[in-house]
Amino acid sequence: MQFFTTVPIAISTSPISYQSRIVSLGSCFAENIADKLHFYQFQNTVNPFGIIFNPISIEKIIRRAIHKDFFSEKDIFFHNESWHSFEVHSALSHPEKDFFLKKLNIRVRDFFHDISTATHLTLTLGTSWVYKSNASREIVANCHKVPQKEFSKQLLSVAEINQSLINIVNLVREINSDCHFIFTISPVRHIKDGFVENQISKSNLISAVYNLVQNQLPESTLSYFPSYEIMMDELRDYRFYSEDLLHPNTTAIDYIWSKFSATTVEKTSYSTMNDVETIQKGLQHRSFNAASISHQKFLKNLDEKIEKMQSKHPFMKF
Repeated sequence: MQFFTTVPIAISTSPISYQSRIVSLGSCFAENIADKLHFYQFQNTVNPFGIIFNPISIEKIIRRAIHKDFFSEKDIFFHNESWHSFEVHSALSHPEKDFFLKKLNIRVRDFFHDISTATHLTLTLGTSWVYKSNASREIVANCHKVPQKEFSKQLLSVAEINQSLINIVNLVREINSDCHFIFTISPVRHIKDGFVENQISKSNLISAVYNLVQNQLPESTLSYFPSYEIMMDELRDYRFYSEDLLHPNTTAIDYIWSKFSATTVEKTSYSTMNDVETIQKGLQHRSFNAASISHQKFLKNLDEKIEKMQSKHPFMKF
């Protein structure tokens, strides 16, 4: 007897392995999946400029990195005792201007390297709703608590999103023609925009990505992973949401990750993932008697497992 519908997911033709170099960009759900990749010690860079929800802002920061367009004073502003940029998340803001600019430009340099060497780029799109600065007429990635009257809110059309995604793919291919793109829509509900507005927003994102993936060239370097659809169909119950009833809870994230790893991770990597999980759980273990002989033996055995794993995969850090 079946109690829920299962979302069909195509097996990736370019699966992730421990030799892959992954760059994950987008909404907070991008960080949820990146946390799993980090736990299993895959080579993954996530949101170097912080969480970014809309495709236009993702495109802008990728363009800046690829063209090595470093930040200058004209790209930042002072507000509420800190320096900010409308292109990056407030987590990067800083009270010292020179430090802030230096940090941003180090990340531009590093991001160029990450993109140029990436085997996979995952893009998690959160919303079609954007805020445009009334002064510059530019779409911002983050408002940094600047008064709302300084911005105009608008909904990106399917055509605008589709063109932005095409631009992203073409930009990356300028320096990395072998990169595989994985698109997904964040299952986080943006109810602050309104219930109907949230659905319209997600619909525009889904339609734009669908058009892009369906119309790609024969090499099939673009794929879609249905995070949003899994949440809406297989996990259609509020028990799979956190207390705010907007974000997927740990159970939901674990479930979506299991679907992702089953279809997007190379099967030959599973045994290594199991060994890494054993090590990670061992590192999280807390003994009632840390000085006991049995615990010292456990720690020695754990150190041997780590040393063996790192001899095979030197990039792993436990």
